[in-house]
Amino acid sequence: MRAPIVQGWCPGAHRPMMSGDGLIVRVRPRMARLEAGQILGLCKLAGRFGNGTIDLTNRANLQLRGVAEADHQALLAELSALNLLDAEPGIEIRRNILVSPLYQPGDLTAQLTQELMERLGELPNLPAKFGFAIDTGPARVLTANSADIRLETGANGLILRADGAKTGRSVTKTEAIDQLIALAKWFADNHMSEVRRMAALISAQTLPQRWQGAAPGPEGKPLHPGTCELGNVYGAAFGQLPAQQLHDLVTNSGATAIRVTPWRLILLEGGAAIPAPAFVTDGTDPLITTDACPGAPLCPQAQVETRDVARALASHISGSLHVSGCAKGCARMGPADITLVGNAGRFDLVKQGRAGDEPCQRGLSAETLVTMDFT
Repeated sequence: MRAPIVQGWCPGAHRPMMSGDGLIVRVRPRMARLEAGQILGLCKLAGRFGNGTIDLTNRANLQLRGVAEADHQALLAELSALNLLDAEPGIEIRRNILVSPLYQPGDLTAQLTQELMERLGELPNLPAKFGFAIDTGPARVLTANSADIRLETGANGLILRADGAKTGRSVTKTEAIDQLIALAKWFADNHMSEVRRMAALISAQTLPQRWQGAAPGPEGKPLHPGTCELGNVYGAAFGQLPAQQLHDLVTNSGATAIRVTPWRLILLEGGAAIPAPAFVTDGTDPLITTDACPGAPLCPQAQVETRDVARALASHISGSLHVSGCAKGCARMGPADITLVGNAGRFDLVKQGRAGDEPCQRGLSAETLVTMDFT
């Protein structure tokens, strides 16, 4: 039975979302990349219209927070002048493409991403968070990141894989985007309104054999702070990039562009590696893997401040840490070794679980937490 069309609401530059400190305006970098002039301009806009920070999301998008409603149209005009907007808002919403940041200009990942962007108008109506991953380098690096349809390195060439399926379909470069659109149409024709992601659909319904059979290739390791072939990599604690410090980093390093990643890392193309105390430069720093939502007062749902607590605890906890302002757990959908959940100004403790799970202790103060032994 054909599912009803799900238009889905998705925040973007054209369609911002309200938070506790104003609007959140999202920018989707094309090819996961911004020229130096674009990122410097965006940093200035974050200070002029927002709260002085740029959020780097786990889908490799950028967000300006704290934008006044009265300033929204003026901000859109400035973003358009930087060529950071699609002329058609509907195309911007469909451009939910996660790209391996390790691509080289003109390689297979770059070619497939460009073709998909040019053909977004051929996609069917899909849920708001439905997205695509182009991950065709020597080894797959986006397997742990959210996407519903994946173009990947296979054991014997390029494959198209539905998220949640163990195997995919062998495709050539010429037919890859045609088949991606066909798989998206299969999803649109078969999903129900309450099933908005590919993995959920194929767990409830058998994926046709024509989309299976080809084995994925090897998995690689994501980037880490330091130097790589393409440039210098810096981390952002909690995915938060202080705009003025980012402006100074790009300017003083002489970088020609930045690439954004879904791993709270930015890659500066070219330029020198320079000290950057506002950013994470040590790959073993626990802040790079600690999850914390914006918390109170920035989020109206949050019942506690989160990030100061996360900073205080990160180096004292062995394993993963998630500090959530409420039981929704927006910053981390999966379980963590230690999860702290805001509740009426205090914290509930969940071990080896998610923010919505039953806590083993309740009503802990921030002062108590920093003295606790979590083993």
